[in-house]
Amino acid sequence: MQKRPTVFDLSFALSNSDPEPMLQPKITYQNHQDTAKGFGAAFGLQPEDFPGSNFAGVETVTLSTHSGTHVDAPWHYGPWSGGRPSRTIDQMPLEWFFSDGVVLDFTHKGAGEAVNPREMEQALGKIGYSIKPYDIVLLRTDTYKHFGEPGYDELHCGVTPEATHWLIDRGIKVMGIDAWGWDPPFTMMADQVKQGHKDVLWAAHFVGKEKEYCHIEKLANLDKLPRPSGFKVAVFPVKIERASAGWVRAVAIFE
Repeated sequence: MQKRPTVFDLSFALSNSDPEPMLQPKITYQNHQDTAKGFGAAFGLQPEDFPGSNFAGVETVTLSTHSGTHVDAPWHYGPWSGGRPSRTIDQMPLEWFFSDGVVLDFTHKGAGEAVNPREMEQALGKIGYSIKPYDIVLLRTDTYKHFGEPGYDELHCGVTPEATHWLIDRGIKVMGIDAWGWDPPFTMMADQVKQGHKDVLWAAHFVGKEKEYCHIEKLANLDKLPRPSGFKVAVFPVKIERASAGWVRAVAIFE
């Protein structure tokens, strides 16, 4: 019998307890008895017409496309990307979202500290890996362990625009981080803007205006992978028409 691959979940579950006021999902749950009443009435049926007076569990979800683990599309960064109209998440090629994965360890970086190209090279050198086009590069910060705590969105390091360019120039189309965002914490960027440094605002995101790429935010469990390379990553985004992002069940697959 062929041995089945080992699959690691790299995603957060969407929950009513998510700690993000602007991006918090709202999930309304209907149990089997609820739907036997509601759905049954719509068709002139009584609850007792269903086996055991039970019908089906159903949930209604209201949320942002940037809630939970998600892939940002070029449209998120601006209306133009590389001199062409930016593509939305439903327009992105699926081939981008299944490829060899590599995890780069930046757990030593503090909140708001920037990851530059030299540090990308050093992280690759430590694991003896050379990136190739279409690899999916995942940055480990372990910030995900604080998800649900106050200030979670202000704890992570960020990626510089130069490092984002560096990855794209080596053929990387999809990259991701196990933190709230790809750039430094938004409050820190906002403080710098108020001091006159407007060029720092969302600078890594805005690289997507020049060069088309996607990044994944709010990954989880990168520290639980048995090795930093030699595995596949699947991060297919949900197909949402004209959307700037899509939710993803990110997984790492080890043969």
